[in-house]
Amino acid sequence: MARAGLVMLCATLVLHLAVPSLATVYTVGDTAGWVIGTDYTTWTSGKTFLVGDSLVFNYGGGHSVDEVTRSDYGACTVGTAISTDSSGATTIPLKTAGTHYFICGAAGHCSGGMKLAVTVKAGSSPPSTSGGSPAATTPTTSSPPSTTNTTTTTPTTTTSSSTPEANSGSAAVSPVPALVMASLVCLHEFAFLSR
Repeated sequence: MARAGLVMLCATLVLHLAVPSLATVYTVGDTAGWVIGTDYTTWTSGKTFLVGDSLVFNYGGGHSVDEVTRSDYGACTVGTAISTDSSGATTIPLKTAGTHYFICGAAGHCSGGMKLAVTVKAGSSPPSTSGGSPAATTPTTSSPPSTTNTTTTTPTTTTSSSTPEANSGSAAVSPVPALVMASLVCLHEFAFLSR
């Protein structure tokens, strides 16, 4: 009986340690959100987007998030979007590698700067270490975003536990050493119970 309980405890521990390495949630435009006047090219610089990460767009009424082709992005062509949402809080899971293009579908907004291109790489690695404050893992629509222009970074690791602390430019902590240590402890305990 004790052995079955230990197996469950070890499996749960390993799963909880592995989950933080799965995805990073990026709040587009940080506290400014998805607005006219933010330089989204600067916002993406220094960030590594990976398959499994998500983009959260927060914006007020009169805007939308349209995923478009490269040519529609370059020409700010509206009305031919691959997908569109105007809910005010749009989460886009990055499911495939390659460059993804987003614009606001409201007339004149794309040419006013509401356009974003992100290059997504296959694979996984620790979250970006550019600094900034954590993003919520579940977007809400309780209030419109601030119109202040800012260029801080908000990557967060999606976890089932508490909100991560703000990352201030230090190296990201990898869950791999903790995962290895937990596995070794579990193996030791299995060997001890088997005697």
